[in-house]
Amino acid sequence: MEEVLTAPVAASSIPTAAKTFRIESIDLLRGIIMIIMALDHVRDYFHADSYSFDPADLSQTNGILFFTRWITHFCAPVFMFLAGTSAFLVGERKSKKQLSKFLLTRGLWLMLLELTVVNFGWFFNIHFYFLPLIVIWAIGLSMVVLSGLIYLPKKIILVIGLLIVCCHNLLDNIHVEGNRFSAFLWAELHEPHRFQIGDHIVATGYPVLAWIGVMTLGYCFGSLYRKNLNAKKRKRLLLWIGCGAVLLFILIRATNAYGDASLWSKQPTVFFTFLSFLNTTKYPPSLLYILMTLGPAIIFLSLTEKKLPRFTKPLIHIGRVPMFFYLVHIYIIHLVAMLVAELTGYHWSDFVLQRWPWMVPQLKGYGVSIELTYIIWIAIILMIYPLCKWYDQYKSAHKEKWWLSYL
Repeated sequence: MEEVLTAPVAASSIPTAAKTFRIESIDLLRGIIMIIMALDHVRDYFHADSYSFDPADLSQTNGILFFTRWITHFCAPVFMFLAGTSAFLVGERKSKKQLSKFLLTRGLWLMLLELTVVNFGWFFNIHFYFLPLIVIWAIGLSMVVLSGLIYLPKKIILVIGLLIVCCHNLLDNIHVEGNRFSAFLWAELHEPHRFQIGDHIVATGYPVLAWIGVMTLGYCFGSLYRKNLNAKKRKRLLLWIGCGAVLLFILIRATNAYGDASLWSKQPTVFFTFLSFLNTTKYPPSLLYILMTLGPAIIFLSLTEKKLPRFTKPLIHIGRVPMFFYLVHIYIIHLVAMLVAELTGYHWSDFVLQRWPWMVPQLKGYGVSIELTYIIWIAIILMIYPLCKWYDQYKSAHKEKWWLSYL
């Protein structure tokens, strides 16, 4: 979901300063995130328990199921953060006006994709009864906002990002009821809600205020990858920032005073008390949710600030074409779900949906074990990888095609 990054690879031994490369540690992290994201969506469409209860419900879940869901919490915040970082790096070789235009047009394009191509992939329903405004919509709208913010001094942009991320939970007790436009605006900003519009339902699944803050911080974070910053210094800074975020998460979470609408509590076992401690709020992403996910991600970037081993290449290929991966994985997951339905006593047409699959009455009792869910996930990744490798190579060979930066 980004143009080719031409910032130098950290710790590169290439002597010629004029040579430029993609930042492979960022591509690697993004590739891992995309694969983990696919696990969550495979679980949604295939795992039997997904049709019965929320895997974060401590009264019904187990450790494997909880962490199958919890690990995927890293996906949206890390991807949103890195989208901001990528915007900064693209801006290193564009004027402010060019970057603003790119972010604006790309953001609007992503919002359009969410309503059309992405929506059809989730539901295979040409009537578009259900319109969830979820992650691609939130990324697009955040880019539109960032297209204006970049004209401000970078210190001001950083302050705005920090204020949004740190303070948006102060708005948790504000509610706007009803089906009015004002209620929709508030829901789109901070509070998930569903709205009936004729025969259609619009759901604000990813309220954008906090995500705008995350992308804005990611944009400021991109300055750490400037060419004039020593790689060893960057590695050290990344480690301090990441560890600081994790420590701050632990300290604030321990107080149970602020930062998340869902408080942790003592459970029947120490293990489940630990799960309660980790069980932070994603919709909208709380301060603690953001700290819990971005902290380890930044530590990962510090640890991969070096020449990466060859076995990481498949992940890097995926990380270079995330939007392509996203679109392809939705359609493949849905098509395979139709096949599994036919093989398990249901009908493929049961997966022509008007809601998310776990909300559909005719799919009651459908689903496979968690072990088989993981096998399906691995198989789907193996199906998608050759396509991603081909598309990555195609993009690299056709840099003159401007439209490729939008896919």
